Amino acid sequence: MHSPAAAATKIALSAVEIIELPSIGISNTPPCAADHRNMSETNLDLNLIPFLVAMEETRNVSRAAEQLGVSQPRVSTALGKLREYFDDPLFVRTSKGMEPTPRALAILPAARDAVLRIEKGMLDVQEFDPATSTHTFSLALSDVGEIVFLPRLLQLFAERAPFANLRSVTLSPSQVERGLESGDVDLAVGYFPDLAGNNFFQQRLFTHRFICLMRTGHPLSKAPLTLAQFVASGHAVVRSEGRSQEVLEQFLEKKRIKRRAVLETPHFMSLPFILARTDLLATVPHAIGFAYVSEHASIMLVEPPLPLPRFDLRQHWHRKFHNDPRASWLRGVVAELFNDAMDEWPK
Repeated sequence: MHSPAAAATKIALSAVEIIELPSIGISNTPPCAADHRNMSETNLDLNLIPFLVAMEETRNVSRAAEQLGVSQPRVSTALGKLREYFDDPLFVRTSKGMEPTPRALAILPAARDAVLRIEKGMLDVQEFDPATSTHTFSLALSDVGEIVFLPRLLQLFAERAPFANLRSVTLSPSQVERGLESGDVDLAVGYFPDLAGNNFFQQRLFTHRFICLMRTGHPLSKAPLTLAQFVASGHAVVRSEGRSQEVLEQFLEKKRIKRRAVLETPHFMSLPFILARTDLLATVPHAIGFAYVSEHASIMLVEPPLPLPRFDLRQHWHRKFHNDPRASWLRGVVAELFNDAMDEWPK
């Protein structure tokens, strides 16, 4: 049975091979001699360190190879490189078997420490404790997304991550990509069709649709809205950073349905106040429509006069942070709160 140190050496060797550690410059000769050596001879290959430790633990090339899970010739080759670098045999045959030289004994404490550091630094499982975290999570959201996602997220944070914070940012598509890549943005949640490359993961949450809004008592409110009335009416059209409105506009263009945009605005938040005092119509994602009606008695919902496209809301993240415990926790929370079964907005 291998010792814990032997197991650590084997693990460290695997870790070193995975990341292909670079060489480091270590002076091993007097200055006058170093002048006559080329650069490759003055660089120690860190991949050789686990071989040195294994040889010290086993005192046998075959057993060192077995411990490391490599071939015997590979251990012999590594030992040869170490001997050449240190200009010392490092291990010699005696009546007791292979014994380390004084030079090897001087090197080994630092070598063992390096192996243990590799094991601890690379293979320790990172943990994230939401109950004590003071991290500020950054979400890329549209203003509609803030209405859909933030209230319930904040409620859950108050219960499970009481010291953590949330920051909502509205960014252009290219800025969202860069933010996710750099880690400045933890998640993009909503409709982000541009985040479809190989560097991004995504998870569907639920599907939303569009609905029409008008003021209470509007002349067209007494009967189902017809397509002719929809086209003839004036409209308040939102053109924002949020991408869901593009779905509607592209659909209407494809169907060659033209409506008069009496007002174009980048903001959803002003719509209830504008609609309440005009005869304009607005077509919006149904979640924001229901949210407005619940808070503003002066406006009402109306079904569109034709089937409008639906769109999936998803959460997106960069592959660089796919295994990050903190990011994984956040994604789990979002998936728990927002899915087909938990969607609070009437269909």
